[in-house]
Amino acid sequence: MKIVILGAAESGVGAALLAQAKGHEVFVSDQSPIQPLYKEKLAAAGIRFEEGTHTLEEVLKADEVIKSPGIPEKAPVIQALREQRIPVISEIEFAGRYTKARHICITGTNGKTTTTLLTYHLLKEAGYSVGLAGNVGFSLAEQVMEDRHEFYVIELSSFQLDDTYAFQPWIGVLLNISPDHLDRYNYSLEQYAQAKLRITRSMDSSSWFIYNADDAVIQQEFQAVFCEASQLPFSRHHRPDYHLAAYYTAADRLYTNLAPGLATGGREISVAASPLIGQHNRQNMMAAILCARVAGLSDEQIEQGLGTFRNADHRLQLVAEIDGVHYINDSKATNVEAAWYALDGIHQPIVWIAGGTDKGNDYTSLVPLAQHRVEALICLGVDNEKLKTAFGGAIDHLEETQSMADAVRRAAGLARSGDVVLLSPCCASFDLFKNYEDRGRQFVAAVQGLTEENK
Repeated sequence: MKIVILGAAESGVGAALLAQAKGHEVFVSDQSPIQPLYKEKLAAAGIRFEEGTHTLEEVLKADEVIKSPGIPEKAPVIQALREQRIPVISEIEFAGRYTKARHICITGTNGKTTTTLLTYHLLKEAGYSVGLAGNVGFSLAEQVMEDRHEFYVIELSSFQLDDTYAFQPWIGVLLNISPDHLDRYNYSLEQYAQAKLRITRSMDSSSWFIYNADDAVIQQEFQAVFCEASQLPFSRHHRPDYHLAAYYTAADRLYTNLAPGLATGGREISVAASPLIGQHNRQNMMAAILCARVAGLSDEQIEQGLGTFRNADHRLQLVAEIDGVHYINDSKATNVEAAWYALDGIHQPIVWIAGGTDKGNDYTSLVPLAQHRVEALICLGVDNEKLKTAFGGAIDHLEETQSMADAVRRAAGLARSGDVVLLSPCCASFDLFKNYEDRGRQFVAAVQGLTEENK
């Protein structure tokens, strides 16, 4: 077949390399400049590519197109393909054709990366042959070329799920659904939810579906989905209205049962060794532990793995303790729900650094938490008026700045021993920073600067 790849970053280049390895004619097209690393990979493999444009005459010769998840449906090149009825699939769909490995696939609005990394860590520490792929930044297609693993743990965004059809997760996990990326889904929460629930599309009776029974949107939208997989709902508390596969019996004890309708088979697992902070991470842990149990890990293997896990940067990451004040980097909290989890999970008094590019946020749900937990708010953004209006009546002390170094210095001046300085922006980063990683790194650097000053 002639395969055209749209987008030449991690997923696109991985798909191109796999397609060529399987004997297809391959052409790669990217409307933006291609990064040197990926250009070198394509050139070394002798794969034709173009950058800075999509040549429609060439693209429309395709028998099948593999699309980058970043390209929206409304893009002219996609519309042209739809008009010609040329199949458009995702890298994940394509890679799944060429491996018999078992896929553990994790999606949700928040917590995907933490849950994916924790699940991968648990299996790897237990000695399993496991790969890490998807939205965490590693191409599944490129790994499938060697296909050395029995399992792949894959983080899937809704964008990656949109163009899957026959791809079959062995375990599918849905953590939560809250408004995000609605511009890609006609500003419809229902359409966004159904994109997430697409993870169940090809599951059968040999599959497992792990989902959050506490999430109201999942409860509502899942009713319309036909799912043959064995269902493993989890909740933070025991609930009589569900046969739960996992729930907490104490702050550091988790009950699990892979046959939740039966009284037998239940086991309690200690999560006391886990370094993860916050109520949302308690949910993430339940999902990861259920994945590990389905995969056959023992309680001892799970408990040992929890204790050695270290989360990705910028996700409730403890940066330092200076004069009794803890500095926590949660720069990945780019929406209201993620910031809510951070404020809810920290029980010490908080000096909160927030702000950035507002995505139509409704801060109402944060106001009661802020009133009780936050001693001071430092607004870090080009335009802070909406934050000031939302929290001005709930937080006694409010300041503005447009510099991370200044924000951290001011926070340090306000915080007392026992307090937490929390960067949980609740907003996108693009007004003052390149991305959330840049924002988080600047926070870490500013905190490290305080450490140097205190020496």
